[in-house]
Amino acid sequence: MSAPTGSRPATSAPSAPSTSLSAPPGAFWKRARRPLLALLVLTVGAVALATARSGEHHGRLDPRSAAPEGSRAVAELLKDRGVGVTVVTALDAAVAGAGPTTTLLVTAPDLLTASQRDRLRNSVADSAGRTVLIAPGTPALRALAPGARVSSTPAEVTPRDPGCDLPAARAAGSALSGGVRYDAPAGSRSPGTAACYPADGLPTLLVLPSPEGRGDTVLAGSPDFLHNRRLADEGNASLALQLLGSRPHLVWYLPSFSDPTATDGGADGGDAAAADGESFVGLLPSGWLWAAFQLAVAALLAALWRGRRLGPLVVEDLPVVIRASEATEGLARLYRRGDARARAAVSLRTAARRRIAPLVGVSPRDAHSPDVLLPALSARLAGSVRPSVPADPLPGLLFGPPPPDDDALVRLADQLDALEREVRTS
Repeated sequence: MSAPTGSRPATSAPSAPSTSLSAPPGAFWKRARRPLLALLVLTVGAVALATARSGEHHGRLDPRSAAPEGSRAVAELLKDRGVGVTVVTALDAAVAGAGPTTTLLVTAPDLLTASQRDRLRNSVADSAGRTVLIAPGTPALRALAPGARVSSTPAEVTPRDPGCDLPAARAAGSALSGGVRYDAPAGSRSPGTAACYPADGLPTLLVLPSPEGRGDTVLAGSPDFLHNRRLADEGNASLALQLLGSRPHLVWYLPSFSDPTATDGGADGGDAAAADGESFVGLLPSGWLWAAFQLAVAALLAALWRGRRLGPLVVEDLPVVIRASEATEGLARLYRRGDARARAAVSLRTAARRRIAPLVGVSPRDAHSPDVLLPALSARLAGSVRPSVPADPLPGLLFGPPPPDDDALVRLADQLDALEREVRTS
């Protein structure tokens, strides 16, 4: 009987049910919005922090920096004592400021090129002032302090006693020192040489008078006693004020790669760092290396989080009822995609043993024991004709190694089916 016109048909195709595999359009945004929001907050916070600190942070040993490794504190103390402090980043300004009433502080002498060191040496020799070099290495010593040598083993930076007769060191007493150790051979020492704050027999603060006796050069193995965070410790402040405030003027020279004189002399400029043994990693600030390490740890943790499940698998019912053949076929595709022939073979053999055991009088508890199942199976099949299942390979068929390829896995499934049929009909 036909349905009336305009009425709903008696049968209609059911709409496709929604499953857990068909994610709604906004599911991705719902999953990603929290990580994206956290990333946005971190970015905004980092920018705000960098902006807030940009006005007070200039770099290590910078007299304008209030950061822990800056030197604003000692610069302010020097100004309070009437010492004029001039900050320069160019060699021309440093050379122009050198004189008998000036202390020239070079914070990173090893960053100077060969031509810059030669020019600075000529200027210092004629100035009759004081030159303070912070942790100079062998290339800087060859040009600026020829009578000194660098020890191959650095010393730990720790408070040490003066161990010398230098008035500045005696007045300061124990101070933070260490780092590079220096040695001035006895034959090259002129009267007035002071070797202070020794570490394992070698000084970490060496004062070398000029040959003419009109000035001197101070080699400090570590800059820590000039840092803001360590200035109040021990006698650091006294030592810094006496070394840098012995003359009315202080030129605080911060060598810079942007200095035009750094490119003079061809290879002595652009390749100076490589010629002096400085690697690219050594020129990076310590903060960048620490940040790179943190990012590497974060990436490793993210890989572990995404690559390894935490806890056992949770068994859930299928969201819809499907045919057993479809579930079997889908599971087989997953096994094949994962190249899991061993897992598939274990599943086939386990299921076969579980079904065969009751047929031969073996309890489910002993279904997977070859010592119990195989004798009972052989007794059940004794005398029967089984062309498709030979008697010899029964142990290998039910308890053997995994198949080497897909064809062997298919043969294993066929043989297990044949064995089960044979048991049922015997």
